[in-house]
Amino acid sequence: MTQDQRRVYLIKELLAEKKNAKIVRIPTSAVQQKNLLRTLMNEREPAPISDEFLKIQDEYLKYAIAQKGITHINDLEPIEKEMYLWQGDITTLDCDAVVNAANSEMLGCFQPLHNCIDNCIHTYSGVQLRNYCDEMMKEQGHEEPSGQAKITPAFNLPAKYIIHTVGPRINGFVREKHKKTLESCYNKCLETAEKNGCLSIAFCCISTGVFGFPQYDAAKIALKTVSSYKKKHKSSIKVIFNVFKYEDLMIYEELFEEKKLLEHIVELAEQ
Repeated sequence: MTQDQRRVYLIKELLAEKKNAKIVRIPTSAVQQKNLLRTLMNEREPAPISDEFLKIQDEYLKYAIAQKGITHINDLEPIEKEMYLWQGDITTLDCDAVVNAANSEMLGCFQPLHNCIDNCIHTYSGVQLRNYCDEMMKEQGHEEPSGQAKITPAFNLPAKYIIHTVGPRINGFVREKHKKTLESCYNKCLETAEKNGCLSIAFCCISTGVFGFPQYDAAKIALKTVSSYKKKHKSSIKVIFNVFKYEDLMIYEELFEEKKLLEHIVELAEQ
């Protein structure tokens, strides 16, 4: 099967599941087909799926990710020891674990074509990720509280695992409890990664999207918490701070420069 044939097959199979839906004409444009396929995947509720569908879906997604270009952690230059700053698409990052900013249902974003990280990760991991999360949450029996972390396979992503965490949602002012919850997200993700043998982890900008945490404040907490964790636990885990927006890149670069300057001042004072 060509990539175009795989895409049409997947669309037809997902449309066939919608027994009460109006007949949808499959567009001829590749871009429109991609959008339709992603829409169908985004909207799909957790449910069993055939092995044949998964085989063709996995071939399709792996090819699509490869076409976007995979970035390996070994190809990145550390901004300081065991820490990296990388701007790019986290679904193309080859490291042990990538962090997903999830919601309390832990089933991904159902909004078609939404560009939040939760939607992107579920789209390119495949429909089996939502099914896996559904079983995990049914076993848990309640929604996921903020500040915790859960690990799942990454399925079709280049990473081995996805670590899902629910960050604090800001409605108005950032309070101390929000800061503590965000700290907990980073600590729990690091703990979960190391318990599962991960030697590297990539963090997205947790809670800074629709959850409304101010970008600078969130980045400051992220860098401080990760640095403290590594020092306290004598951890050698490699940490990638993954940013997508140019504004976040500038914020992290500034914070790393401030961190280096402060450490240099401390060194001089101790001499």
